[in-house]
Amino acid sequence: MFIQIIQGRCTRPDELHALVDTWREELAPGAPGWLGGTYGFTDDDQFVGVVRFDSRDSAMANSERTEQGAWAERMMALMDGPVEFHDCDDVTLMMDGGRDDAGFVQIIRGRVEDTDRLKALMTDTDLLHEVRPEIIGGTLAIEDDGTFTETIAFTSEAAAREGEKKDMPDMPESERETMRQMLKEATFYDLHHPWFASA
Repeated sequence: MFIQIIQGRCTRPDELHALVDTWREELAPGAPGWLGGTYGFTDDDQFVGVVRFDSRDSAMANSERTEQGAWAERMMALMDGPVEFHDCDDVTLMMDGGRDDAGFVQIIRGRVEDTDRLKALMTDTDLLHEVRPEIIGGTLAIEDDGTFTETIAFTSEAAAREGEKKDMPDMPESERETMRQMLKEATFYDLHHPWFASA
């Protein structure tokens, strides 16, 4: 799987939401290897889109389509400033990936040195079920420099907030250190009203 993260400030959320829906309805059927996407806005007008393809080649082929270029121009016209794109070939699914019935989504962006340990920790489903049963899926996308984007789907925001109050479970010190490093200087993007698209 290949993931592209799109992020930028937008104070015209209704228009951008409608434009993303237009892409799903009109362009998605011809998009090679497109699997789906998770989208939303934070309270401070940050738009975040996490788009999934079956490979980098498919994503690049989609970007080269004439109709995709025209759509991207319309999207850029709605943004308040520069837009960031992050391409990730290293993708790990948590509990089979995201869920389109999630009531709340949290995006975490940060950087770690030991990416293998982070992936192992995030895919320990027994641990996740024990500590945070309200988590129903997610993806972990890692860039070459160790920058990661974790997309976590929750049953609801209320359940997520309750889960945040729990103490960390007993675990080896190496895993605790990975968690501390992951959360150090990480940025959290709360999507209170996420929406989804699937192939």
